[in-house]
Amino acid sequence: MRTPFERPRRLRTTPALRRLVSETALRPSDLVLPLFVREGISDPVPVSSMPGVVQHTQDTLRRAAEEAVRAGVGGLMLFGVPERRDPHGSGATHPRGVLNRALEALRADLGDSTVIMADLCLDEFTDHGHCGVLDAAGRVDNDATLEVYAEMAVAQARAGAHVVAPSGMMDGQVRVIRDALDRARYQDVAILAYTAKYASACYGPFREAVASTLQGDRATYQQDPANATEALRELRLDLEEGADLVMVKPALPYLDVLHQVAAVADVPVAAYQVSGEYSMIEAAAEHGWLDRDRMVLETLTAIRRAGAQVVLTYYAQHAARLLTG
Repeated sequence: MRTPFERPRRLRTTPALRRLVSETALRPSDLVLPLFVREGISDPVPVSSMPGVVQHTQDTLRRAAEEAVRAGVGGLMLFGVPERRDPHGSGATHPRGVLNRALEALRADLGDSTVIMADLCLDEFTDHGHCGVLDAAGRVDNDATLEVYAEMAVAQARAGAHVVAPSGMMDGQVRVIRDALDRARYQDVAILAYTAKYASACYGPFREAVASTLQGDRATYQQDPANATEALRELRLDLEEGADLVMVKPALPYLDVLHQVAAVADVPVAAYQVSGEYSMIEAAAEHGWLDRDRMVLETLTAIRRAGAQVVLTYYAQHAARLLTG
């Protein structure tokens, strides 16, 4: 008796069949939209290297956030761009600092209808552009930085953040932040740990978006792109210290790392499709080299397929509209 040929293509013949057997679902609620709010401007300022992305005023930020929530986006990640910076990043902890004022406004507007996240890092607030305070030799002082992170976490929680997201890759940052939040009675504020944040070339456009003053690089505290096992060690430490969610950043160049982290993490895993990933798609689409909308959904689906339950992407609102028709 002749054995019939296997025909996997039978399940690809119609859109309905393909939807029925699809292994990976991408939903608007999986997506988080990063937003920039800048002090001292009266109108939004376009980010030239990220077409369609702007630095918002406090008022336009509120409108953009409401639009994203109406589109079904699952959360918002806020970054602040202050007018003045100093060596200690004091604007990050001041109650009326640009980021804390924005958090307060969005929490008042949106309440618990979305997840309001705050970037917890000093790079936007220091005049040297590093993610922490510097010692006398000009190196990032890990422990002195942790003291500021603790204060910053409490300020962000007080302003209304549901989630704080330490992105500086300081050793012990999750434990120090958790202790500070608990002491201040913000036990319900969650921590999204930037567990594997690589020293990537993909951050260039972001540095324009936050008007970064960085000279040099962050290779002494961000992860070496050559290393994957190191990410699992960082994961173990973050989980032991109390991280509620963990993240891999960037996303597409590190799908292998994302897959390994997702395989062993017992908390939700996030990935950040960063500014350089966004800008590459935009540049290629502008030249007609690829279909922008198809590439947006394909890349986001790939990130979900690799294991991310939450995806931070500048395409969040656009993708939500594509997914809902």
